[in-house]
Amino acid sequence: MSDATAHSRTDNVSLAIVLTLITIGVFGVQDAISKVLVQTYSPFQITMMRYWGFAVFALILVARQAPLRSAFASRVPWWQILRGILLMADIWFFGLALRTVPLGELQAITVVYPLLVTLFAIPILGEKVGVFRFVAVGVGFVGALVIVRPGGLPIDWGVGFALLSATLYAVYIVITRKVSQFDSAATSLLYTAVIGLALSAAVGVFFWQPMGWGDVALVAVIAGTTCAGHGVMIYALSMAPASVVQPFNYFSLPWAIVLSAVVFGHLIDPISLGGAAIIVAAGLVVMARERHKRVRIVADPTMPGQ
Repeated sequence: MSDATAHSRTDNVSLAIVLTLITIGVFGVQDAISKVLVQTYSPFQITMMRYWGFAVFALILVARQAPLRSAFASRVPWWQILRGILLMADIWFFGLALRTVPLGELQAITVVYPLLVTLFAIPILGEKVGVFRFVAVGVGFVGALVIVRPGGLPIDWGVGFALLSATLYAVYIVITRKVSQFDSAATSLLYTAVIGLALSAAVGVFFWQPMGWGDVALVAVIAGTTCAGHGVMIYALSMAPASVVQPFNYFSLPWAIVLSAVVFGHLIDPISLGGAAIIVAAGLVVMARERHKRVRIVADPTMPGQ
């Protein structure tokens, strides 16, 4: 590789990381706006309106790649339908958790999903997980228990909804990996958009409340930035592998803590912050180990899981 090529690749990776951080920042602001809105309106209504933006974005993106009819031709349609249902349920439960759980603690709980992905990949994908990653997963769950310890975050339905959200999203990620062996990314995106749009509308319409123009404007901001955020993230992934930018998704945690303090005046307690740090550290270890395992498998396909 020439010096010029290497420098260009470094520049691309750097820009991809910056764009990833910007996207996470935008999504964090969306969560803060959503938390304000769900104090007055049903999370099902807000989710329905928020999903309109994503669905429009997805349909336009898929239509540019292939005819929608051909994109619907899935080799595993039932798995694709299940993916759409899981993602929609994940968003619903996250919205319900937003009502009562502070942003910082909510983000700290939901970032356990990479650890759950490791566990769910065993029965669904048949992956082998060695002792090292099992220990890392266990340590991460200890961090979650620190956050919800007696005297820490009050145990209520919101905490349960947050845990359900993380669990459903983890299963969604694992099934997404599974269907990627059979269908194109365009097909998966199309099913996600259509199933989610249908479900969110079917449920959200029963929770509809008239909204003031100011609140409508906030929802419009969420819908618009959803399209922009996903577009920027796709652009970032075109410049660097997902394994490179994925660890930077943990920026969502400190950003949520800052937004919680600035917007809502809530400061996360030091012990819960320590629990969150344990979860992040465990997640990063699992990611690094999985990346190392993939490299070793390429070199020696008979290599067992670690």
